[in-house]
Amino acid sequence: MSKLILQKKISEYIIELSLNRPEKLNALTKPMWKELGVIFKKLSINKNLRCIIIRGEGGKSFSPGNDIGEFETERSNSKQSKDYGKFLHSTLAVIISCPIPTVALIEGICVGGGLEIASCCDIRICGQSSRFGVPINRLGLTMAPREMQPLINLVGKNVALEILLEGRIFNSTEALQKGLVSRIVPDNDVEKEAYETAHRIADGAPLVARWHKKFSKEISNNEKITDKINDRGYECYDTEDFNIGYKSFLNKTKPKFKNK
Repeated sequence: MSKLILQKKISEYIIELSLNRPEKLNALTKPMWKELGVIFKKLSINKNLRCIIIRGEGGKSFSPGNDIGEFETERSNSKQSKDYGKFLHSTLAVIISCPIPTVALIEGICVGGGLEIASCCDIRICGQSSRFGVPINRLGLTMAPREMQPLINLVGKNVALEILLEGRIFNSTEALQKGLVSRIVPDNDVEKEAYETAHRIADGAPLVARWHKKFSKEISNNEKITDKINDRGYECYDTEDFNIGYKSFLNKTKPKFKNK
């Protein structure tokens, strides 16, 4: 497999994935979408992994979206675009459904398909000079409903429509106000902050992190929380990690969770 997506081991429990087309500011292609989905699917079943970081290679851009140069050959009509969309949508779906906490490390441009990927992550950390938007109305393109869903889930229908109808590129402060990002840090500190965030996640009980991801999805998908769903919130008390956690707190020591 080509190195369109780079993998880097940050620690025993943390993996970093990089969109690897820095010469094109990490503009996304069909093979990149496919490769990202394959990698995420493999990582999702890794019981030992506690956090996945995703970023753009080169430090200048997360991603400006899909490579426009690909449209003539890969997306010149509705049939081609539908076939292309299968890769794109399946990749977004596997990121959303990943049980492992995900952090988007956003440097520079995060637009179009890049913003779609970031919207699927659990935490998004960007630099002050980062820019956001989805200016596809200028290309005569729609964002398919399956692509819109993560954005709407993140910022709500009204804000998502504002972003799509205007097609503006806006700054990090506005992105924070809209709820697109979790926090803004100085440009030189984005990697440091994202890594520290990932380590804080990895230091926590991994079963608890996965449960919280699962519960948040169930809460979003259900108007009423049933007793069955709620009772799953007490399963943690039967884990070895719970005993490690509260005893470490009482003893004022750092817990070393076993993921059991």
